[in-house]
Formats: sequence, structure tokens, C-alpha cells
Amino acid sequence: MLEKIKATANFIKERIKATPEIGIILGTGLGGLVDEIEIIDSIPFNEIPNFPVSTVEGHAGRLIYGRLGNKEILAMQGRFHYYEGYSMPEVTFPVRVLKFVGVTNLFVSNASGGLNPDFKVGDIMVITDHINFFPEHPLRGKNIAELGERFPDMSKCYDKRLRHKAKLIALEHNLNIKEGVYVGVSGPTYETPAEYKMFRILGADVVGMSTVPEVIVAVQMNLKVFGISIITDSGVPGEIVEVSHEEVQQVAMKAEPKMTLLMKKLIESI
Repeated sequence: MLEKIKATANFIKERIKATPEIGIILGTGLGGLVDEIEIIDSIPFNEIPNFPVSTVEGHAGRLIYGRLGNKEILAMQGRFHYYEGYSMPEVTFPVRVLKFVGVTNLFVSNASGGLNPDFKVGDIMVITDHINFFPEHPLRGKNIAELGERFPDMSKCYDKRLRHKAKLIALEHNLNIKEGVYVGVSGPTYETPAEYKMFRILGADVVGMSTVPEVIVAVQMNLKVFGISIITDSGVPGEIVEVSHEEVQQVAMKAEPKMTLLMKKLIESI
């Protein structure tokens, strides 16, 4: 795997002729941040050696190199999910590649189901911690020392300084943001009422089908991580209604301008 990671990273570095320090993974319905990027180059995933290809509607499937604010960034417009049939090494492969390209800060976003009764559909939540409920662990298997520690510490996954800056930016721009715990599950089904209740009892504020594997690998590779969720549906008792992927996309796109503003200002502050 190490050889593939290095080969893919070298392909990207030769293509963009740069070493961006910031990587961004844009989830369901959140690709609009790209409109704020001064795009220098755009590479479809299927043209990148060893890269998987996103199969989910709402994920454009391209790697964008450009400037956001005053920073050079690499943005994945679309991501890979365990439920698509990919293995954990495949799901997290792009994160490892970003590290080898030179990225030191990783920004991840997702759409999620709300569990906290104080949260409403359309709210933005800064992730403070997560619960890994995936059936497979991204670090399972033979350890490659060059990729990081065998037993990485996960007590500070989401960078405290970045979260503090995000709160200050939100105050400055009158953005009502929440903070909380994200639980990652395999999907692709949405949760039953009993599952929503269970995850809330376990201590989660939102639930989604991504992010956790990517963050685990990012932490192993010593990347600073900032995570954000847009709450696109509610799993709170009494508020649960039937939900479709199309509706999730629509809510995410409506809330996206707030997330875009927060992400852009936060990246500029680094």
C-alpha cells in the first residue's frame, strides 16, 4: 500500500507543482464550497492513479487544487464510503495521499442525522469527538511504521485551537453553531427509532455514515483535524419522519452558505 500512496502523491505533486498545507473533504451536498475556491487545477478521481471512484449522488468526484482566501488547498469534492463496498484502506487512501502531498491540516464535512433534542434540522455542528461504530477499523492489519503509530492516541482527535477559532468566527459573523459528538456507522440505511435512541444514550449528538475512518487515519498521521456536520434530518423522538437521500442533499445545500463562510474564514486564519 505504501508504494501506491507514494505513487499517487507523486502524480498529484507533479500535476499541481505545489505543496498545499490544507486538505478539505466535502461531503453530501457540500460541494458548493468549491465556488469560493480560485481553481488552478481540477482532476477527476478516475484520472488519479490508485484512487477509488465515488458512486454516490451529490459527490462530484474530483480533486481540486486552488486558493481559498489566502491559502493553497486541495479539496476532495466527494468522498468514499464503506457502504459503497470499499474496504477501509480504500476509504481512507485519499487521506494518506494528502499527507504525502504535504497537507498538515485536514477539514472534513458531512451531512448527519440529529440526535440532540436541542439541535434543529439545518443547524451546523462543530465536531468535538466521535464514536466509532463501523464494523471494521481503518488501522486493522499489518502496521506500516512510515504511516504512523501502531496504537495512536485518540483523546484529542479534533484540534482544540481550530475549534476555538471557529467559535470566535461564528460569533463575529452571527452564525449559530453547535458543538457535539458524531457517531459513525456503516449505512447505507438510515437509522431506526430504536437505533437513534441507542446512539443518543451512548452520548452522540449526531449520526452519519462517514468521517470517522478518515479522522482516525488523519490522527495516526499527525494531521490537525477540524470536522463539521450539517444536520439534515432529525432522529429525536417525536420528530422522526421518513427521509430520502434527495431530501438530505437539499437540506445540506440550504445550510451550506453558513458552513462555507465558517470554513473559509477558519482556513484564512491558519
